Amino acid sequence: MSVILVDNLSFGYDGACENIFENVDIRLDTSWRLGLTGRNGRGKTTFLRLLTGELEYSGSITASVDFYRFPYHPEDESLSGDEIIRKICKGRDDWEISCELSMIGLSEEVTARPFCTLSGGERTKLLLAAMFLAENRFLLIDEPTDNLDSETREAVGEYLSAKNGFILVSHDRALLDRCTDHIMSINRNSITVTKGNYSVWEHEKELSDSRELEENRRLRKEIGRLTDAAKRTSEWADRSERKKIGFDPTKTEKSLTRRAYEGAKSKKAMARAKAFEDRSLKAAEEKSKLLKEIEKADTISISPLKFHSNVILEAEDFGLSYGDMELFAGAELTLRQGEAIALCGKNGCGKSTLLRYICGERDGVTASGRLILPSGVIISYAPQNADHLKGTLSEYAEKTSVDLTLFLTILRKLDFGREQFAKRLEDMSAGQRKKALLAGSLASKAHLYAWDEPLNFIDVISRRQIEELITSCRPTLLFAEHDEMFRKNVGAVEIWLDR
Repeated sequence: MSVILVDNLSFGYDGACENIFENVDIRLDTSWRLGLTGRNGRGKTTFLRLLTGELEYSGSITASVDFYRFPYHPEDESLSGDEIIRKICKGRDDWEISCELSMIGLSEEVTARPFCTLSGGERTKLLLAAMFLAENRFLLIDEPTDNLDSETREAVGEYLSAKNGFILVSHDRALLDRCTDHIMSINRNSITVTKGNYSVWEHEKELSDSRELEENRRLRKEIGRLTDAAKRTSEWADRSERKKIGFDPTKTEKSLTRRAYEGAKSKKAMARAKAFEDRSLKAAEEKSKLLKEIEKADTISISPLKFHSNVILEAEDFGLSYGDMELFAGAELTLRQGEAIALCGKNGCGKSTLLRYICGERDGVTASGRLILPSGVIISYAPQNADHLKGTLSEYAEKTSVDLTLFLTILRKLDFGREQFAKRLEDMSAGQRKKALLAGSLASKAHLYAWDEPLNFIDVISRRQIEELITSCRPTLLFAEHDEMFRKNVGAVEIWLDR
């Protein structure tokens, strides 16, 4: 057992207003199965890059292990899977490699093929197995299940649950529950480490937020009391100051020294009042700076368009083929207003193709059976990939013809800071770009919302906000999403696509 020591770490990107990390001290055990969570843009991937030395920072990071970061991109993808494995974990015997591949559910036949011909799931399995075989390794695993189907997610989850010595960045709550024994959370103003899996952390977070809210109410009252006291003292001092010059001492008082006496008394009163006012205002200001850790999860609301017919989409014995390859056949579904349907199935079964087909993108695709989409249905489509987004948020809103104010309001509620509004989309994190894509869809006035894996890279708090939006506003929704918990929480009917 050894430790990773992070001492007085500070880091910020060039041109940024604030550092992402400021004087951070953390002690991590290399035997932990550590989940790393936090809202988009908080620096999860940046932290992994700091550990590997990819970025320059102040402070120190000390470790006796070698860091391996996933995803890993082989220099030569024409090599076979077996050759790439042996480059990563030099010196391992054949039986060790065979055993590791078996644990993650990968056949040796797959490793004999060129790496470039492997599917996304096969590449993920192969690279994870190779990295865990490496000597003196500590894995930094960044979003391993994004774009993976449910079956492959299950295999990766089972494999990771039997391992230790890694940091797992993931927004998949079920995966974090299954695979971790500690959770490190990058909060608004601190970093905390909790012993237990995601559910334990979430419960502890709810208790902490509850205590902080109660303390917030108490402090608000105290701040009000201190402010009122400072105000009363200031008013009393003003009255005392006016009193010393508001009369003729030769007429109202026999003593000719009365004015001097009143002046001295007023000066003392003013000094005491000013000191008390300063103390009160300073105490109020200090208390108002507290309670900065509660994550805002504001309610998001939209008003979907109402269609004159209750049935928005209907499929009877429907299938799609791409060229000579059949994607799926025999699909049956009826989508009514206010309902949600989740398209499920293995990668490559045609979920994305079906969503694009419904939105009118039909080049190279052949259909069978019946698909009924009434005339006049307006569809808001959010594709799987947000890497194509470029330009400013204002330019994106104009290009997609959405209301800019509503678009920015939704982004604010999804934890976009106002400083993010000035950034270009290509300079944002993957999660922030995906939020822009979703916010643009939500800001669109539509009868039907068609989303292709909407939660890729989206943080867990934002996922809960989107779940609450769907259950409260009841948009008509057709989507493909591998997050099983999300599908369940929004009450989606699951339609499985098979050949």
